[in-house]
Amino acid sequence: MKDTVFVFARAPRLGTVKRRLARDIGDRAALRFHQATLARLLRDLAADRRFVTMLAVTPDRAHVARPRGVAMVPQGRGDLGARMHRTLGRARRAAVVGCDIPGLRAADVAAGFRALGRARACFGPAPDGGYWLVALGPLRPARPFAKVRWSTEHALADTLANFAGRRVALLRWLGDVDTVADFREGQGSALDPPRAERPLDPIHFNNNLPKNAKLRCWASSASGLL
Repeated sequence: MKDTVFVFARAPRLGTVKRRLARDIGDRAALRFHQATLARLLRDLAADRRFVTMLAVTPDRAHVARPRGVAMVPQGRGDLGARMHRTLGRARRAAVVGCDIPGLRAADVAAGFRALGRARACFGPAPDGGYWLVALGPLRPARPFAKVRWSTEHALADTLANFAGRRVALLRWLGDVDTVADFREGQGSALDPPRAERPLDPIHFNNNLPKNAKLRCWASSASGLL
């Protein structure tokens, strides 16, 4: 099967999306933001023929408007790790990305798949300690997302601990939009088309960094390469 990227998204419904952001800008504005960023991302990814784009949605039976050729699959039950693990198992080389990353573009996904030529896994690190992309090749840990403290600054470090001894690649830093400060700063404008500059090549390392503090120290020293 061709390289496949799954866009993880909650179905656009009033009062159910971007709830932290909605506390400051209102439910309707948060819904409009979610719809616009998801639609822009799907259009950008679907136009790239280097990989297949699919939408992984929750709730499972929701219907979401999407570009022609973009199939939809349910995320299923479980925490985020269980849902990602199940989804990534649908393809030999697969990636999962978030839907609320204004700077994310098709070239970033292509870079993640390119990194799998030399690494067992690739991650797109976020400033808050999480990650906006995970891409896995066919040789994977049995439980790649075991014991991950989701929605904390430890999420990436906890995940990397499950890849100890395996070669892992990191892409550039990108942030999502969770708060009104993120929304105003925008990481650029969330509704603007993605910029055309080429993302820098991923860096690779042999993962011996299970501790969050150690990861942060290493990542900071390497960030000039990203």
